[in-house]
Amino acid sequence: MKDTARRAFVASAIFVGVVAAALALWKLKLLIALVFFGFVIAAAMRPGVELLNRYGIPRVAAVLTHYAALLGLIGLLFYFVVPTAQTQITEALPTSRSELNRATKRSTGIKHQILKGIQQRLKKLPSAGKIVNTGLSVGVRAFEILVAIFFVFASAAYWIFERDRAERVVLSLLPPRRRKLVRDTWNLIDLKLGAFVRGQLVLVAFVATVLSLAFWAIGLNFWLLIGVFAGIVELVPVIGPLLAGTVAVGVGLTQSWQVALVAGLVVLAVRLLEDYVVIPKVLGDAVGLTPLTVLFSVAAVTFLFGGFAVLLAIPFVAVLVTLMDVIIFNKNPAEEDVPTVLFPAKEAEN
Repeated sequence: MKDTARRAFVASAIFVGVVAAALALWKLKLLIALVFFGFVIAAAMRPGVELLNRYGIPRVAAVLTHYAALLGLIGLLFYFVVPTAQTQITEALPTSRSELNRATKRSTGIKHQILKGIQQRLKKLPSAGKIVNTGLSVGVRAFEILVAIFFVFASAAYWIFERDRAERVVLSLLPPRRRKLVRDTWNLIDLKLGAFVRGQLVLVAFVATVLSLAFWAIGLNFWLLIGVFAGIVELVPVIGPLLAGTVAVGVGLTQSWQVALVAGLVVLAVRLLEDYVVIPKVLGDAVGLTPLTVLFSVAAVTFLFGGFAVLLAIPFVAVLVTLMDVIIFNKNPAEEDVPTVLFPAKEAEN
């Protein structure tokens, strides 16, 4: 009886501990997602940091160089895109209530509905007090977002510095016969995540450039703004390309159905070119996920963790699929190929 009671107590304690740990992790899901986001960014930067380190540049300076390059690219984007976008918006939309009223009366179809909607929104503008309160809440939210961004990039930098030490600690806790398999699996996951992120950045630049030029050629309003938007939402799996096509067609309908049709065909052609030419050449089978798996993972991760986590859906599921391949299907991680995206992946690990 004493043994039975002791075993029941131990089993109950383990069950309660597992449930408590699961609840704690669920409460910390946002923090866990941000840390994982940092690890993904670190995986993308690590080959470049190691390359600079081999040329005698300290890792701290190499990481700061990557961040400075990122800020420089964002600055160039704003420098070239924002003025042009402002000019396009100013030329295409009425700048005063009287002009808006005249444009609404002259317009027909979808353009009429859009201008009428703008007119109704202007009539429902909040009072000064509500604007102040809204501004304060938006300011707090913006501050929280900035803190989250800083946390992600700080986590990425620290993980680059501490990854090797963490790997040694984890391997020291394992039986010697398991250490090589775990090390190779760890490296394979790191290589896949890095290749995926760098490939996504290449796709963003490709889609934004090609669609902007194509929209300019067909005379679509806001061609630069819509092209850059299409490139950015390329980061959102499945939903992003559909949203970009919808926006392009919607803006085209404010001009004519012919422009809308051509805009839709342009988006479709770029998407097919991306799926059958660019992605196989750039990413290959970096994450090893089927389209159905991508669709399900995007829906599941978004439902569990919120809209922001859609960016982490493919990396998260790629980690799970890699672990399943090694643990369940007994694949050798050392023999798996990872595509070269900007950096020779295998050499970066040596």
